Amino acid sequence: MKSPTNKTTIIAAIIAVAIGVGTFVALIVLGLGGERGMGQPVDGGYFLQDAATPVMEDLTTVHNMVFYWISGITAFVMALMVYIMIRFREKANPVPSKTSHNTAIEVVWTIAPVLILLFIAVPSMQLLYFQDKLPETDMTIKAVGNTWNWSYTYPDLENIEEIISNPLDEVQAKAQGKPYLLGTDAQLVVPVDTNVKVLVTSINNMHSWTVPSFGIKMDAVPGIINETWFRATREGVFYGQCSEICGIKHYYMPIEVNVVSKAEYARWVANDGAFTSSVAQNNTLMGSGQTAAQK
Repeated sequence: MKSPTNKTTIIAAIIAVAIGVGTFVALIVLGLGGERGMGQPVDGGYFLQDAATPVMEDLTTVHNMVFYWISGITAFVMALMVYIMIRFREKANPVPSKTSHNTAIEVVWTIAPVLILLFIAVPSMQLLYFQDKLPETDMTIKAVGNTWNWSYTYPDLENIEEIISNPLDEVQAKAQGKPYLLGTDAQLVVPVDTNVKVLVTSINNMHSWTVPSFGIKMDAVPGIINETWFRATREGVFYGQCSEICGIKHYYMPIEVNVVSKAEYARWVANDGAFTSSVAQNNTLMGSGQTAAQK
């Protein structure tokens, strides 16, 4: 019986390379080419939201790096499978090889994954350390998960009353131009370019304070105070949601953070939590669906 021809091997290699390259390009386009949201999700979007903090910038970088590796491995395996199916099919290889071991190949497929994991582990551990280690912070906020809303206090500011942040219904959200199930009647207000410590806890069951554009996801556990931090590098309104399956109205715990200039924040603090010259009222006493800070 004749052995496989060189022509068959060349054709198989060309087809395998073409499929591998095509797979790699398709994965990159599908994985990194999606529409991104600015502070909130967008219709049809499937990529990470645009970064608004240094942590999220690093997180996006590591995500993209790992995605390139995953895409390359997937494309290589796909091409290898295609090559094997063509090169060693029964018609081209009627007498199968009796080779049972190949030391070189076994060494490569053992060492290569280890090296890849080490290459991924170094930036991943650096990112975890960057996320977890709090730098010297300029202000502190306490976020408490309730059923079913978030409440915020500013421990360093005695003149700012507790902010009770309730979700807007669909009519209120549309009237205020906010995304439904993400907009609230009371924003958390913070200054731009400021290291903010966030103390997170809960009064009942587990919640999670999550703001995708900040790269934050911190569990709120009853009886325990967890801490995280962020430094918003741009002004704007950024949305998030509780990301724990905390109960029947889990979807009804949105987070809305308004990042303003330092001058605007100083004016807000001077006005007792309002952007106008009028004194802000305690949000727990307001039933209009709009806080004094939003007027």
